Order: sequence, then C-alpha cells, then structure tokens
Amino acid sequence: MIFSHTARILAYLVLIVGASQLALGLAIATEALLPHEQALARYAPGAPNSGAVIDRGIQKLLIAVVLGTLSEISFRLLKIRGEQ
Repeated sequence: MIFSHTARILAYLVLIVGASQLALGLAIATEALLPHEQALARYAPGAPNSGAVIDRGIQKLLIAVVLGTLSEISFRLLKIRGEQ
C-alpha cells in the first residue's frame, strides 16, 4: 500500500516537472522569454537546442502517465481484494 501511495505522489511530481519543462522548451523555441540562444543558455544550460528540452518534457509526461496508470491499477486491485 505504501508503494501505491508513493507511486501516485511521484506521478504527480513528474507530471508537474514534465509540464513545466515542456512549457519552458516551447517558450524558448518561440523566443517568448529572450532571444533563442540567450534563453537556451540561461534556462536550459547544457541542452543543445530547445527541441531537446521539449523532448525531455514529453518523456517525463509519458512516464508520469504510465506511473499514474500503474498506481491506479494497484489501488483498484487493493479495493477489489478488500485491503483498503
């Protein structure tokens, strides 16, 4: 049961981080914050381009969805068994 709750909390945290990283990548790509090179150096140091930041954000969103789905399955199984 502790793992189910931990997975749910972790899924929400990864969802927030992934969505913010995706939004940051899109803001860098559209030059909403600063010119492209300056924004990339300031907000995403070490990233080769804004596409890499967007890709990492999408990957984190997918991980959050998978982790959230697994935690919901776990909660449903606990409910069916009557352990919750």
